[in-house]
Amino acid sequence: MIHEVFPVGVLRCNCSVLGDSSSREAIVVDPGADVAGILGRVAAHGLKIKQIIVTHAHIDHIAGALTLQQSTGAPVLYNQADLPLVAMMEVQAGWIGVPTPEVKPPDASLEHGAAFGVAGLSGTVLHTPGHTPGSLCLYIPQHRLLLAGDTLFAGSVGRTDLPGGDMATLLRSIHTHLLPLPEATQVVPGHGPSTTIGAEAQDNPFLQKI
Repeated sequence: MIHEVFPVGVLRCNCSVLGDSSSREAIVVDPGADVAGILGRVAAHGLKIKQIIVTHAHIDHIAGALTLQQSTGAPVLYNQADLPLVAMMEVQAGWIGVPTPEVKPPDASLEHGAAFGVAGLSGTVLHTPGHTPGSLCLYIPQHRLLLAGDTLFAGSVGRTDLPGGDMATLLRSIHTHLLPLPEATQVVPGHGPSTTIGAEAQDNPFLQKI
């Protein structure tokens, strides 16, 4: 599997390019900005984008999705529970002082347990609401890899003080769907450094029983 992670946009969202070295098909996750740069990295690997997945509809994760789709024809996929956030994209842009991007509803809503992938590379969608109502994590068991969006971070969890956020729901999502994964699972969060499920279960202060 080809996997490249790189920050995009003013909030340094971790965008991922996932590709299969045989089929040369690829998935782009969280194209929040710098579509030209994303396309350049995909081209450098000799890949063709077949799916665009957004872990949640905050502007720093979704802003470039439609532009990337217009360049590739790939469907944009995310959970429809985040459509209220899409409807307030102008407000979101005001939060960080950037122009309002054009966004649209998903071509298909990714629900809990759904499969995603391309030829030679597949995984499972985990619906993990709390940071937003539609927040998703993407689990690829063959490679012990979890793309966690803004649900789980190294030493922290997603913020819940924005519209649609709820801390009790977020912690329930993490304990129910993420901590049961194998301890060696690599976690790539929506921002910042990678970690593992085992490290977060042991040391993350938000996840310790009081």
